[in-house]
Amino acid sequence: MTTPLRSAAPAPPPPAAFGTTPPGPGQRLRDTARHYGPVLAMYGVLKLVGFGSFMYLLDSAGDFRKKHPRFGGGAHTWDVLGTWDGWWYQQIALHGYHPALVPVPGATGLITLQGNSAAFFPLYPALMRVAMEVTGLGPFGAGLLVSVVASFAAALGIFAVAARFGGRRAGLAAAGLWAVWPGSGVEWAVYSDSLYVALAAWALYAVLTRHWLTAGVLTFAAGLNRPTAAALVAALAPAAVLALRRREDGVARPLTAMLVAPLGLLGYLGWVGHRMGDYGGYFTLQSGAWGHEFDYGSQTLDVLTSVPVGHFGYLFALPFADVIGVGVVLLDLVLLPLLLRLRPPAVLVVHTVLTLALVLGSQQYFANVSRYLLPAFPLLLPLAVALRRVSLPCLCLVLGIAALASGSYAGYALFELGVP
Repeated sequence: MTTPLRSAAPAPPPPAAFGTTPPGPGQRLRDTARHYGPVLAMYGVLKLVGFGSFMYLLDSAGDFRKKHPRFGGGAHTWDVLGTWDGWWYQQIALHGYHPALVPVPGATGLITLQGNSAAFFPLYPALMRVAMEVTGLGPFGAGLLVSVVASFAAALGIFAVAARFGGRRAGLAAAGLWAVWPGSGVEWAVYSDSLYVALAAWALYAVLTRHWLTAGVLTFAAGLNRPTAAALVAALAPAAVLALRRREDGVARPLTAMLVAPLGLLGYLGWVGHRMGDYGGYFTLQSGAWGHEFDYGSQTLDVLTSVPVGHFGYLFALPFADVIGVGVVLLDLVLLPLLLRLRPPAVLVVHTVLTLALVLGSQQYFANVSRYLLPAFPLLLPLAVALRRVSLPCLCLVLGIAALASGSYAGYALFELGVP
């Protein structure tokens, strides 16, 4: 019989004895630093190792110097971090949006529309703009600053969720695994992934701890950041309905959370559609300009049956990065039943399963699947729970080796051998 995950969060400190002085701000700050400091330190060191490895590989190969500055190239190794989608985010931070469906003259194939910034959700570039105004940085520096800060917030959120069920050591392992997971190269780049995972992790934690208004606001914000927030919205709704049925937290808070949660996602899609004169305009743009659409897993199945036999005739084939993508998908499909065996709360299961369904059910650059699945971090729980039995030095050694290798499989493969 399988034992479900149980809350392993540390018990709250006992109330202060009568007549004693409660802890002041300084003591609370020290307690917080002791609790979260090791998580931030581990995550930061692992990311620095992976980042250094990535930069070394870029410099030693030198191929980026021959590429266009928009498409994986630049004058310096770090310029690569602001290419591909990063270029679009910088343009939005500088010039805002101009939603439109503009046909490519004479185009009859898969790509019939010109790329447009409306395909990229607004929260991340808005924070970039704020960082530019506050710090005086340019769009590239501001984008990196937002992503790095958000990545640490995401690591803390993942730690909080994992530690709630597997204890502090499991939380530490989960945050470390996320630092070296395939696709993690975008965590410190001009990309919105770290911000989304931070919002999703803390929204899920808020549901687990029954802070409904916080969960609703964070899910609202996530909907302004990435379209896969649909999975987060759908995960929050049944949890709120269950709370309403049980009358555990009253009516107002769960109901408000459920009503507020989808407004960010629906609001942006509605605004783009209104500006384009087509309320399905966002999806038309994604399909016509980038070849991204929901195909019920047809392309994923094509890749999964082609790559193992060395065939690369499918759409958007990028052999090296696709091999990594196939490995990620197979690993995630193995981890899913292991996660279900732990019987975590339904909100984690729904979010994870729907994230997998949205990503694997879509036609896209398959090489990107590793970063698109970064929000499915609850899949790390089975590994994190297993790793809590490992000594801390051994855990650091294993993750350190993975961090060194991640410069290739999680960074270089995405930006230089694929199209992130």
